[in-house]
This record gives sequence, C-alpha cells and structure tokens, in this order.
Amino acid sequence: MLFQVYFEVHGFVQGVGFRYYTRKKAQEYGVTGWCRNTANDTVEGEAQGSEDVMKKFFEAIGKGPSHSDVTKVVKEDRDVIEGDSSFEVRR
Repeated sequence: MLFQVYFEVHGFVQGVGFRYYTRKKAQEYGVTGWCRNTANDTVEGEAQGSEDVMKKFFEAIGKGPSHSDVTKVVKEDRDVIEGDSSFEVRR
C-alpha cells in the first residue's frame, strides 16, 4: 500500500544542501515526490512510498545532513498520485 505525505521541515535547513540530501535519501529508499525551499526558511515537499520506506525516509530527513539542524518535521497525509516515478528538487 502506498502513502502520500506533504511535509515541512523546520530549523536550519536552507543553504546546507538539505534539498539534495532529501532527494538522495528518497532515491535510496525508492520514495517519489518533490521538495523545495520556502520563503519562511523551511523546506517543504511531498513524498510517496510504502509504509516501511516512508518511515526510513522521514527518520533520515528528521536528522538531515551534517550542517543542518532540524527542529521539527510537520506531516500531513495526502491522496496517492498514481504513476509518480521520481523525486525532484524544485526551485
């Protein structure tokens, strides 16, 4: 069963390679979706995958790359997108 989740990552997450780290972890775990920086210094996105890979993905982005400092990850369930096949960094 697939799950689709909107997420917003708070803390020191811009200017530290967070979006590219997120894409790398998504590709590593087989998660699809996207992420981008926001005007309020957070990173937002949508991720889709099975329950076990989503758990690993959110554990990874909850830690972030070494120069980041994640304070919280807010998640909201969304409808699954059929045919989604990659994870992209948006501008």
